[in-house]
Amino acid sequence: MRTDSFPGTLPAREHLPAAPAGTPVLDVVVPVHNEERDLQPCVRRLHAHLARTFPYPFRITIADNASTDTTPRVAARLAAELPEVDGVRLEQKGRGRALRAVWSASDAPVLAYMDVDLSTDLNALLPLVAPLISGHSDLAIGSRLSRSSRVVRGPKREFISRAYNLLLRGSLQARFSDAQCGFKAVRRDVAQVLLPLIEDTGWFFDTEMLVLAERAGLRIHEVPVDWVDDPDSTVHLVRTATDDLKGVWRVGRALATGSLPLERLARPFGDDPRDREIEGVPHGLARQLVGFGVVGALSTLFYLLLYSGFRILTGSQTANALALLVSAVANTAANRRLTFGVRGRGGAVRHQAQGLVVFGIGLVLTSGSLAALDAATAAPAHSTELAVLVAANLAATVLRFLLLRAWVFPDRGTGGPPRPAGSQAPRTPSHGPLPRRVIQQPHDDHHSGPPSRPAHPHDCDPGDLR
Repeated sequence: MRTDSFPGTLPAREHLPAAPAGTPVLDVVVPVHNEERDLQPCVRRLHAHLARTFPYPFRITIADNASTDTTPRVAARLAAELPEVDGVRLEQKGRGRALRAVWSASDAPVLAYMDVDLSTDLNALLPLVAPLISGHSDLAIGSRLSRSSRVVRGPKREFISRAYNLLLRGSLQARFSDAQCGFKAVRRDVAQVLLPLIEDTGWFFDTEMLVLAERAGLRIHEVPVDWVDDPDSTVHLVRTATDDLKGVWRVGRALATGSLPLERLARPFGDDPRDREIEGVPHGLARQLVGFGVVGALSTLFYLLLYSGFRILTGSQTANALALLVSAVANTAANRRLTFGVRGRGGAVRHQAQGLVVFGIGLVLTSGSLAALDAATAAPAHSTELAVLVAANLAATVLRFLLLRAWVFPDRGTGGPPRPAGSQAPRTPSHGPLPRRVIQQPHDDHHSGPPSRPAHPHDCDPGDLR
């Protein structure tokens, strides 16, 4: 998983300021590979639609993925005839590679892409980018699986598409509805921090981008679209499905081990209305209390189940110590990630050691309660033991939270690293309209993922076998 340098924590969302004359607000990328037949009608139709309906300056960038037909000449002719059209040539294939290259170099504050076949109705383009311009959302995607979407495609491809998105929900806990429809947009300040985290250079690029953005707490806006299937698809189903499954496994493993610095994508405190400062309440306390309460309830249930199991084999004091030890390790790990927002392996051993000290305090309280119960009653009932342990754990829980917040995980009130006062995310200088250019992409030897596939923008996902 890529862990290149990052510009830093994202600033608060705000409406885009007025752009200087000649600077596009929107850069729509059309990735192509051997599309000499469809490229010209696509670009002319898109250009006419934007010129007629889009209220801001725009650019259309044709990203040629190492085409071997006359696609480069068609792109050059369009760039010469239409002032808002630009061409980029990449010598390596891969839709994800093309989007990363063009988006990284663009000076437009809103970046989008769409497939060359224009299967998605263009009337959804302004609703797609409007939440990004206004500052409401960080990314936006077109969804063919929304209730109000109107889609024309065969049952086989409908089934495969829904099965793929169901797989994402089950394996990566994705909540967005349509991962790979070729109709997406992202704010440039978000892309600058998000793109270095994305490893895939092919078809899984979309899914990886959305999963990481969602896990980092970024806001993803979904737009229902009207979509008509293109029957002229050449996508290889088995190879695409295999690459996607490998990508799901790789991203899932990275998320599970905490190897991705997703805190780099965190918005500052106060950007979410739920994070508004409450007089007399320290920053982050309300959110931490909710997280700690959920983790505590699950840990208590886990502890009681362990105690009941150990109690069958040993005495009450031994069963209590074993159950409390196991549940304490799980409790510290869960609070580390969920309550206090600590990701990655750094400091994990120290946190567990400090957690064991907190565990020792809880052991003294609960063991003392059991000893007092045994002194008062010769043979207490099992239900009485559990009731006493619950009461002792409630007292230990309050002390545990205070120790975790003040000693084990200090300065985590905002859920991420503190942001210097008045600091802003760096902005890429504006250079006006970009000339036609060639981006030489180095070989991605540092990528651990599977080799990328030729980018073919006709395709939206494994289910879209046109």
